[in-house]
Amino acid sequence: MNFKNLKFVKNIKGLAPRLKWLMFSKMQNLKIGTRYIDFLISDENKEPGYDNRKLESMVRETLIQEFSPDIVKSKSYGLLVDAVVHNMKKKQLGEDAKVEID
Repeated sequence: MNFKNLKFVKNIKGLAPRLKWLMFSKMQNLKIGTRYIDFLISDENKEPGYDNRKLESMVRETLIQEFSPDIVKSKSYGLLVDAVVHNMKKKQLGEDAKVEID
């Protein structure tokens, strides 16, 4: 049996927990900094009104799927989209208020 190889293997096994801890600590440092937030959220998603535009886009797509593409030609299509978005926001605010009260 070659004891030099055994000693080397034991040293490598001892490095694994240290390496895991080093990687964990580096990730924690990265998560704390703004670079992590920039990594997760692109600049496009941080601009004001992005959530509203995304919600409105989803509502438009859903209305087209539920009814037909001809609904876009309707005069009241914009009003319908605005009403649906308003109702969704109103419901969400109502649910948030209930959660805060409880």
